[in-house]
Amino acid sequence: MKFDTPAIRNPIDRLKVVGKATTRIDGPLKTSGAAPYAYEQHDAAPGATYGYIVGAAIAKGRIASIDVAPARSAPGVLGVITAQNAGTLGVGAFYVAKALAGPEVDHYHQAVAIVVAETFEQARAAAQLVRVRYAPAKGAFDLAAASRLAPVKPSKPNPALASSIGDFDAAFAKAAVTLDAAYTTPDHSHAMMEPHATIAAWDGDKLTLWSAIQIVGWGLRDIAKILGVPKENVRIVAPYIGGGFGGKGSILSDAVLAAVAAKQLGRPVKVTLQRSLMFNNTTHRAATMQRIRIGAGKDGRITAIGHESWSGNLGERPETATAPTRLLYAGAHRMTRLKVAHLDLPEASAMRAPGETPGMMALEIAMDEMAEKLQLDPVAFRILNDTQVDPEAPHKPYSRRQLVECLRTGAERFGWEQRPARPGTRRDGRWLIGIGVASAIRGAPVIKSAARVTLDRKGVVTVETDMTDIGTGSYTILAQTAAEMLGVGLDQVVVRLGDSRFPEGAGSGGQFGAASSTAGVYAACVKLRAMVAERLRLVGADIEFADGRVRTGGNSRPLTDAVAAGELSAEDAMEYGDLAQRYAQQTFAAHFVEVGVDAATGEIRLRRMLAVCAAGRIINPMAARSQIIGGMTMGAGAALMEELVVDKRRGFFVNHDLAGYEVPVHADIPHQEVIFLDEVDPTVGPLKAKGVGELGISGVPAAIANAVYNATGIRVRDYPVTLDKLLHKLPA
Repeated sequence: MKFDTPAIRNPIDRLKVVGKATTRIDGPLKTSGAAPYAYEQHDAAPGATYGYIVGAAIAKGRIASIDVAPARSAPGVLGVITAQNAGTLGVGAFYVAKALAGPEVDHYHQAVAIVVAETFEQARAAAQLVRVRYAPAKGAFDLAAASRLAPVKPSKPNPALASSIGDFDAAFAKAAVTLDAAYTTPDHSHAMMEPHATIAAWDGDKLTLWSAIQIVGWGLRDIAKILGVPKENVRIVAPYIGGGFGGKGSILSDAVLAAVAAKQLGRPVKVTLQRSLMFNNTTHRAATMQRIRIGAGKDGRITAIGHESWSGNLGERPETATAPTRLLYAGAHRMTRLKVAHLDLPEASAMRAPGETPGMMALEIAMDEMAEKLQLDPVAFRILNDTQVDPEAPHKPYSRRQLVECLRTGAERFGWEQRPARPGTRRDGRWLIGIGVASAIRGAPVIKSAARVTLDRKGVVTVETDMTDIGTGSYTILAQTAAEMLGVGLDQVVVRLGDSRFPEGAGSGGQFGAASSTAGVYAACVKLRAMVAERLRLVGADIEFADGRVRTGGNSRPLTDAVAAGELSAEDAMEYGDLAQRYAQQTFAAHFVEVGVDAATGEIRLRRMLAVCAAGRIINPMAARSQIIGGMTMGAGAALMEELVVDKRRGFFVNHDLAGYEVPVHADIPHQEVIFLDEVDPTVGPLKAKGVGELGISGVPAAIANAVYNATGIRVRDYPVTLDKLLHKLPA
């Protein structure tokens, strides 16, 4: 099915099931422990052995020698695999880091061996017996130092690296009021609850992986490429994933080494990364060094805006921190630049709202600083510089843009008028009180997604797609879509996900999963509706599927009459035309935060949080709210505590566990309120919906930093905003 014109009224618009707050249909399985995650697929691969990965103890250099004999002779050990006996391994298309080191070591904790034994404990004990002698080499581990060298040259043109509209330098020089400020964000870890885990089993030349992976299609492509086997010989199963945030986008070392070991041993192999390896062996969000310059007239209208950012990586991929600046505010003269330095740290890649999260950590502080220079209210300054067209392509209007409504609604609901105009002047006992705001923007992309829908003789509808559910509610929103389209109750819908034998769906990531996968189910349902009508010999433009019946004109038939002669099955994909080129398709939000800062210690406590979001039709308000408050919580972590500390001598993340890498807990998070503005976007898809999974984090850290400034008068431009950065500047 092709979506190339804006959606008109269709069966989804009845809103009998779609748009209703619905408890997750997979909830009982998860809360009872009956939902099998990757490492728990015991029945699927009986007699599985256990693999334990040995990580490199250096960040750069070579393996001079490796002695595995003591490990091989340990009790229960079935084999030890290193680069010497693993065979040729390639690199996938998404991640650039190699799964197995040897002889070169590219980063700390890169796998140098996997020990396989009958039990996990035996594999773990034997792994301590592997003796590796390294020849260390000098590496680049300091972003600030590396940024003084020449940036990495891209192997192919990348339009995201730079943009220029008008004459930024001249306009900035002429501006009546200017800001030129530098900001830094640290490296972040996904720190998801479920570790990276895989069970691999071979049947002849056919490989099956039960793996924690967000995008099954990418994983299928990449494991075939890495192992050098045909895609059709691989099956990936991922029905439940316990968090990913971009860190499980495709295949990583656990899956590659489990597959290699299972092939060599002729038995299924289970591998999970120990928590300490997850921080250095897998990917992370890159640190950034950003410079933002804004010029405005005395009336507060922005005339020049420039944003430059450095990040570091093993490959060429930058952290696209300038992305929000290119779209969020008006201004005739504009410039953005991204530069990438080579670093011998673990690979940096996608993490929830890549680009927008670190970019707005800087941009939205800069907007507050500029508002102060102009003696304008921060909300009013943002509203003044709203735009209804893409600032870099004025011929391209936004499909829907309700940023102003988000800001105004939030200001009224949150009590923005209580914000003290002069920082550091409002107290509640020992606490200095401040309120902050930040805008948020995140793209609303859609990609091709397919599904199969089957109606059986009992009237049960089964939906099958390799779309995944990483805790976001995919099972539920796909069931809602099918139920709405076919006029049945949710209890009559069965959803099966995360299997590469099913039609290829969008996968979970990039905020494209929900809108794309539901559109794929919609397409399959349209085809199934036509098949049902043909079976029932019902003709007419007004055919209605409702309450288990099919109606047109004066005719009404039970839906099950269509399958009396046998079940019906339809498969289709939703593909897209050029609407994304004709319209700027984004989601928007405004975040408001109140903090208290201890006047003596600098301790920061969040007191209230509000997000007002405009993100198209909300398919399931309950699940969408959970996505937003989850993002707000991650934003609080990014603002106040999360930082991967780099040992710049030896090149590794020091705090590589959940004891040292602090993430928010329940006691850190106050009441969170979420408001969704009424919105549909007919240019995005037939459901007129957009994703929200990454909108919730975008802007939140800056809103918190701005609130801390309002409370104390202390401006912190280097995240996280920790008490040591406040303590020596607190009011007497």
